[in-house]
Amino acid sequence: MTAFDTGSCWRSIGVQGDRSCEALARHAHCRNCPVYGNAARHSLTRPVEPGYGEDWARELARPDAAADTSAASLDAALVFRVGAEWLAVPLALAASVAPIAPVHRLPHRGGAHSHHALLGIAAAGGKLLPAVSLARLLDIDSETVPATGGRHAFRRLLVLAEPGAPSFALPVDEVHGVLRHAPAALQPPAATVGRAPPPLLAGVLSGALGSTEVAGRAAADMAGIGLLDAGALMAALKGLLR
Repeated sequence: MTAFDTGSCWRSIGVQGDRSCEALARHAHCRNCPVYGNAARHSLTRPVEPGYGEDWARELARPDAAADTSAASLDAALVFRVGAEWLAVPLALAASVAPIAPVHRLPHRGGAHSHHALLGIAAAGGKLLPAVSLARLLDIDSETVPATGGRHAFRRLLVLAEPGAPSFALPVDEVHGVLRHAPAALQPPAATVGRAPPPLLAGVLSGALGSTEVAGRAAADMAGIGLLDAGALMAALKGLLR
């Protein structure tokens, strides 16, 4: 029996059909059956239509319409959430993402310092790092938690580092991942992140939401991603240690 005789039997009496094929008891799945294998070989070796090669040659010879948005011309940022705010830092600044860990308070940080952005120290990647609350630093309401739409959200420690400077561990409510965007996608700060001190906010990535990196999320969920300025942010973090 050949693949032609079966008429795609896997769709009628196989795993995609009513499973009445007697060979299933022996092969468990149609992909293990010689008939299915013969059909695959035939599909790969069948004669191509006239002009097939020429059509593909013309397609591959076309200039790249998206040359200006090639990977080399795009900036990269790590997207995360604090409270209800979606933020991002330049990818070069994001050293790692670690599991959430207990924060140990520093001595002599009570009283007037009890609500300071410097929370204490936390272990990340085998090192003890200063732990800083972005919610306090940027005046974000961390008690407001948006609906997750059924997806799981886990708190993480975002470790920021730059050469020749101390590293910092920032507790965040969720890490989304890397977003690549064209520099032109950076817009002036919007009202949704207007509470952040202007020197720390480089702009809002609202035009980047159509990219594949954020596909699957509702536009209302990530209506604007506040991109933090790397230099200003690290200066503010280092200032907390003085």
